[in-house]
Amino acid sequence: MKLVRYGEIGSEKPGLIDDEGKIRDLSAHIDDINGHMLSDASLARLRSLDPASLPLIEDDQRFGACVNGVGKFMCIGLNYSDHAAETGAEIPAHPILFMKATSAITGPDDKVMIPRNSQATDWEVELGVVIGTACKYVTPDQALDYVAGYCVVNDVSERDFQAKLTGQWTKGKSCDTFGPIGPWLVTRDEIDDPQNLDMTLDVNGERRQTGNTKTMIFSIAECISHLSQLMTLHPGDVISTGTPPGVGLGMKPEPVYLKEGDVMDVWIDGLGQQRQTVGQDA
Repeated sequence: MKLVRYGEIGSEKPGLIDDEGKIRDLSAHIDDINGHMLSDASLARLRSLDPASLPLIEDDQRFGACVNGVGKFMCIGLNYSDHAAETGAEIPAHPILFMKATSAITGPDDKVMIPRNSQATDWEVELGVVIGTACKYVTPDQALDYVAGYCVVNDVSERDFQAKLTGQWTKGKSCDTFGPIGPWLVTRDEIDDPQNLDMTLDVNGERRQTGNTKTMIFSIAECISHLSQLMTLHPGDVISTGTPPGVGLGMKPEPVYLKEGDVMDVWIDGLGQQRQTVGQDA
């Protein structure tokens, strides 16, 4: 299934995308798409519904973040060998974890706002993993059983805030609008191999990032297992699993960053496409 949240900010309704790419309303069956309805049993109940029996929604709809009520927004840094190389970083011995404020979460096509005093706002296409069942101390071979589904994430980053303000990367990752998620949550049964998904990001129609999840240093299962040794992962938690090469920070002969009016197109095979126009905070 492809699950969506559609409607104006703060008033999103749950829906699914049918076989013809149309939105079908799920409001009669669930209140929202959040951790409370992401268990295997809940998803099986939704899967048993006939999409044709659900109200058809007009195409011209805003999509909100595909999951609501995110408890933890966790990100894995330097998780692609080719991205680590472009930044001059050493390959980490363990998954690098940083947190992104949940207040950064926004819809997949909402504006991304350059924060005040920013000179280095950057892009990062990433595979998002949404936890469906609480897990703790799981092994890598068990880990994917706890996944509800996958989605596109743009891990927008302010590099000066991230590296020069002293402290954790979280400072440069958590600005308002820096966490577009969606357009939809694709349940794990629809993704044959999450470790072999092509991904791209364009800025103003020019290809910046091209990658595939097979070049991750730590697999999705390894990341989930590692994090579960440190904390309980709860339904609705999101893990953003790292970015391939081509970020603005790594461009030669010097970095190139986002400016007001730029347009980002962010795509992962089977998971849909985001498009964000860049604005400027006052």
